[in-house]
Amino acid sequence: MRAFYCDHFVLPLPDGHRFPMDKYARLRARVLEDGILPADALHEPGAIAWDDLTRVHTADYVARVRDGQLTREEQRRIGFPWSPQMVERSRRSVGGTLDAARAALQDGVSANLAGGTHHAFRDRGEGYCVFNDVAVAATTLLDTGRVRHVAVIDLDVHQGNGTAAIFEHDARVFTCSLHGASNYPFRKERSDLDVPLPDGIADDEYLAHLTGALDLVLASGPDLVFFVAGADPYEGDRLGRMRLTEAGLRRRDAIVLGRCYAERVPVAVSMAGGYAPDVDAIARIHAGTIAEAAACARLWGRAIPCRPSPSPSDASAPRQSGDEHRH
Repeated sequence: MRAFYCDHFVLPLPDGHRFPMDKYARLRARVLEDGILPADALHEPGAIAWDDLTRVHTADYVARVRDGQLTREEQRRIGFPWSPQMVERSRRSVGGTLDAARAALQDGVSANLAGGTHHAFRDRGEGYCVFNDVAVAATTLLDTGRVRHVAVIDLDVHQGNGTAAIFEHDARVFTCSLHGASNYPFRKERSDLDVPLPDGIADDEYLAHLTGALDLVLASGPDLVFFVAGADPYEGDRLGRMRLTEAGLRRRDAIVLGRCYAERVPVAVSMAGGYAPDVDAIARIHAGTIAEAAACARLWGRAIPCRPSPSPSDASAPRQSGDEHRH
């Protein structure tokens, strides 16, 4: 399995900033130290092309990010001060998800050891997200004919509001988000399938919701899945408000990857959020995701007997809320 990293592109954040930038370097170190992947399986992604960014984001927003013209309010909403390093890292993170998606189409499973920047909208960023890596990667592959229909399984504790809004009227993409009902963002967007969950939900109840949601996602007929594997449903996360254990999150990852393998749908994994005070715990959770992905990749081997792509006229399933979702 191939994985892509950009942890050596670091944002110059002020002292006391609460974003755990160091988790990415710790994740790559753990992947190597624990023998999850060999060094030659890890690759530095290229920076996403500006033209590919404008497949999703408005030309004005992209230009203002590039040229350092974001307003103070826009920077506040993103959560990072503008810097050339912010621009470069953001482009590399998106490039990593596009590279992972292309690798998944060849190998069955691949991963970006960053990404999951699902709060970025077409014309703005927010919630530590500058550009929407999954939206850009999916749209690039769709526009160039590499795939005809994709699905996004977003299991970050926060709704993937930017992704939902970007694809709300795009029948080529089925978006699914399991998230805290009362957590950020407080104004939710409309995914194809939203499963809002209560504060304090634990492993078994969460996984029951996930199993039912996967039935609907895979019934939409994707020929590629983007799996946004947030570490923030963890019981020790200071922003998550759920009670999933590390073992429960590992089961979550195995269920998603196993179901996609059973349907022969390639999967590109990205990391998304994680805000536990113990940064090593975040790295362990993300490393568990990569370990499950690597195990699934070994099942795929080198032959990829993918299902036939749906015809271009096929539409995605009607949009649903978690209230309509039954198990």
